[in-house]
Amino acid sequence: MTNPEKPLIGVTCSNRGSFISWTFNRFAIWRGGGKAVKSQPRAPADIDALDGLVIGGGDDIGAELYNGEMSLTIRPDPKRDALEREMLEKALDRGLPVLGICRGAQLINVWFGGTLFQDIRTVFEGAPQRRILLPLRTVKMKAGSRLERIMGSASVKVNSLHRQAVDSLGRGLDAVAYDRNGMIMGVEHAERPFLLGVQWHPELLPFSRRQVSLFRLLCEHAARNREA
Repeated sequence: MTNPEKPLIGVTCSNRGSFISWTFNRFAIWRGGGKAVKSQPRAPADIDALDGLVIGGGDDIGAELYNGEMSLTIRPDPKRDALEREMLEKALDRGLPVLGICRGAQLINVWFGGTLFQDIRTVFEGAPQRRILLPLRTVKMKAGSRLERIMGSASVKVNSLHRQAVDSLGRGLDAVAYDRNGMIMGVEHAERPFLLGVQWHPELLPFSRRQVSLFRLLCEHAARNREA
């Protein structure tokens, strides 16, 4: 049985290889005060029963969604693209808080009409050439942004597991975090109380107070929506 006092947070995952991502997101949401509900293409969650949404990391975004040229280096998942676009649309219609993680930040940007760099290694000379699980990459926050307030710092150390990144910004989105190469690492929507995307994996940094605060604030917004 679900706990009626905890807000229900949907977490999108792929059909394959999502166990680790799901487990860490579930733990992070639990620490934030919510209850995670898995949503996969083969078993989608009912967005109408949810109080918030996490669009998780994983596969690349299909280039056709932003009129890009398909690259042989990317690994798209059309079924997941379709699921997450549908869930994001309904979440926005209902005014739910949304957190995009890595791929999720990219999907949010594409949803609002933005585009992506398909392979950051071909665009940014100093881009990481391999996956970095530990928080070794410095990200600077835009002064006065919601993300800076949530993080409680002008800069944070993060991990790096992505191949794609935001190119042109979608309508209504602000770039609120950058790495030392000028790559956009965080976006937020100016007109929505909690619509954030981060280009790292906060769920994989469960003992970082700053990273946990993203999930805590998400759950607090979700709880207020649940009570309304």
